[in-house]
Amino acid sequence: MGEQNKSMREIVDHYHHCATCQHFGFRAEENKKYPMCTRLGFDTKPEYQFDCWDPKPRVRAAIQKKLLNQNKMSS
Repeated sequence: MGEQNKSMREIVDHYHHCATCQHFGFRAEENKKYPMCTRLGFDTKPEYQFDCWDPKPRVRAAIQKKLLNQNKMSS
């Protein structure tokens, strides 16, 4: 599927993972780091997806850029 044919949902879904959320962080325990949601306090994994996702500013900018490029190509 070409980039210009992607829907807005497909573009957002490409980025929608815990690792791209501004609340994604790590907790250290016994010299190991464990991924977690700093907002909820739960362990998570980078590839998980939740409805509370709030993308980091750089991710938000990348999504907007892809959407703008798609609009330019379809015009």
